Amino acid sequence: MAGQIDKVYEFLPIDQYTMKQRLLVRVGGWVFYALVKMIGMTLRFEADGIDPMSSRDDEYKPPILCFWHDRIFASTYFFRNRGIVVMSSISFDAEYTARCIQRLGFGVIKGSSTRGGTRALVEMIRMMKSGVPSAFTIDGPKGPRYQVKPGPALLAKRTGCPIVPFALETSSFRSLGTWDRLQIPIPFSRAKVFFGEPIFVSPDAEDRDLDTATAELQHSLDALVNKGAAWSRELR
Repeated sequence: MAGQIDKVYEFLPIDQYTMKQRLLVRVGGWVFYALVKMIGMTLRFEADGIDPMSSRDDEYKPPILCFWHDRIFASTYFFRNRGIVVMSSISFDAEYTARCIQRLGFGVIKGSSTRGGTRALVEMIRMMKSGVPSAFTIDGPKGPRYQVKPGPALLAKRTGCPIVPFALETSSFRSLGTWDRLQIPIPFSRAKVFFGEPIFVSPDAEDRDLDTATAELQHSLDALVNKGAAWSRELR
C-alpha cells in the first residue's frame, strides 16, 4: 500500500498529449505553482474553529475536507505540504493544475463526478483507510456553483472519517470570469479559515441518511460563507 500512496504524489505520464500540449502542461504547472506560492506567502492567515489536522491523538481519523471551488487558490496554499489527496478531473486542463498542487505537497487521484468517479472513489477509500486525509472542491469540476455533490457523504460512510467543511475568506480579492468566479487574493491581504463542525456518517447509513448528510454539508458551507463575508465587511 505504501507504494500506491507514494504514486499519487508523483507526476502522471503525459505521453498521450502532443509535444505542444506536453510543453504547456510543464510550463503551466510551474506558472500556477509560482503564482500560488508568491501570493500565498504574503497572506496573513488566521483560523476560526478547530483545524482537524492540527493534532493527531489516538482517536485521530483523517478528515474529508470540503470547500467551494472558487476558494481553491488560497486554500491550496494554506493546506500545502500536509499530504492531502485530492480528486482531479480527467482532462488536459487539469494536468497542469495537478502538477501545481503536487509541487505544493498534495497527492492527486484522477476522476470526477463526470468521468472516472467510481474508480477514483474506490482509490480514495483505500487511501483514507491508510490514514491519508482528502479534500474536495465540492461543487467542482464544473458546477453548479455552490451546490454540494454526494461523493463525500459516501466516502464518509465507507471510511468512518469525518466530513469537515471550511470556507476561506480573504479580505481583498479579484474574481475571474470563470464558471466559479475564482477568487485571486490581493497580495498582503488578511485571510481567515472558518471551520465547521465535523459531520459523521454511519457505516449502516441508507440513501436517505446520505441525503441528510449532504444537506447538512450544504447548510454548513452556506453558513460558513456568510460568516466569512460578515468578517470581511467588518474589516472595511
